[in-house]
Amino acid sequence: MEALSRHFPVRSVAAMNNPDLQAAMGRAKGGFIGKRRRAVEGLPEFEALRVAGREIKEHTLSHLDYYLEHFEERVAASGGTVHWADSAQDACRIVVDLCRNAEARHVTKGKSMVGEEIGINEALEAAGIERMETDLGEYIIQLAGEPPSHIIAPAVHKTRQQVSELFHRHHGPLGYTEVQSEVAALVDEARQVLRDKFLDADVGITGANFLVAETGSVVLVTNEGNADLTNTLPRVHIVTAGIEKVVPTLEDASTLLRLLARSATGQEMSTYTTVSTGPRAGEDLDGPEEFHVVLVDNGRSQMLGNEFHPMLRCIRCGACMNHCPVYSSVGGHAYGWVYVGPMGSVLTPLMVGLEEAGHLPNACTLNGRCEEVCPVGIPLPGMLRSLRRRQFEDGLGSRRARLGLAAWSWLVRRPRLYRRLVALGVRALSLLGRGGRLRRLPLASGWTGARDLPAPSGRTFVSAWRDQARRSVR
Repeated sequence: MEALSRHFPVRSVAAMNNPDLQAAMGRAKGGFIGKRRRAVEGLPEFEALRVAGREIKEHTLSHLDYYLEHFEERVAASGGTVHWADSAQDACRIVVDLCRNAEARHVTKGKSMVGEEIGINEALEAAGIERMETDLGEYIIQLAGEPPSHIIAPAVHKTRQQVSELFHRHHGPLGYTEVQSEVAALVDEARQVLRDKFLDADVGITGANFLVAETGSVVLVTNEGNADLTNTLPRVHIVTAGIEKVVPTLEDASTLLRLLARSATGQEMSTYTTVSTGPRAGEDLDGPEEFHVVLVDNGRSQMLGNEFHPMLRCIRCGACMNHCPVYSSVGGHAYGWVYVGPMGSVLTPLMVGLEEAGHLPNACTLNGRCEEVCPVGIPLPGMLRSLRRRQFEDGLGSRRARLGLAAWSWLVRRPRLYRRLVALGVRALSLLGRGGRLRRLPLASGWTGARDLPAPSGRTFVSAWRDQARRSVR
């Protein structure tokens, strides 16, 4: 998937002026936040689980080479094969070669953000291999010719009416001529269309939520069960997963699963939790004849041990974006690449470069909600500030922004002058405010383009603090 993050300013404005998108995002926002809150409140030990989850991930990352090698050994012992991919190009080459070796004509795919990251859809298309998405959200955006806009709900930006029109247009030639508008009917129609695809597939490709070093198993969670058909019906099962997905034991995976579902969808557990270990063996009734795991680095090892190391703890729950006011306003496509919201604003610049994605670290109010709700305590605001600092040090960003920062830096190093000018500015803004609010902000119209800004009281914080201190002394 081509990164278009440099177009974030234009895309975000278009998104805020799109009534269908705003309606869809408005409905999704309340559902995600409310369900997570109720799920957390119903589990008194949730905070203790967060600490445990963070410790599991940190321990694993500190010994990542050991656990990855142990995972490879256990996969081999169960009859499977592990392939190592340093880059997205390597991963795509490996997957396409495996499909060709299997003489695959049809491939079914489960939802996988790593698959989107490495561009496996484009690679399969270029190789002349037909692929069909089996996750309902991914199937919808495949029909629409769009990338996902959310890591757990790929089609969250679509309204029901838009999905109905898509299905009618694409399913009509298959004999489904009646226009469906109810959710249950739309789901049933998709199920009918996909059924033959499951049966015809030569290869099934899925992602992985966790890789268990203890057993060489792949853990996959879904709410539809289509991924189970993808990894059991075809002759060959290929898993694509980032190297950070490995955990030491099944018990560790169980701890993280308790965090994942509650943070992502507000469920105690996802409807389906599947543990796959190797190809079909002995008296197994189903399962693939071949089992392959493609471990993808693609820049992840470069994060180990530096200021962005905590990003490797991410379990891809989507809680940060569900609670982000920026993502809720512009949706996922404005970010221009696979990963969106706060986690995407960190990952995308690291993976595609600040030159391409420099707008994203700045598309944040630093309100801290993302870190507050992250199930493994990733300090996303701090990493966004680090990216901003790196951007400034590398001479990137607009000349106007750099001049503004240089002027501010000069001013704050002169405290007396700074306080006097701030006091004048606060007083002026207080006078400009009507009813305690600013409808327009001089030289910063973006802050008031979609909302009124509370006007300052007319006094600076330092002035108010000094007066309070004097009254306390008296």
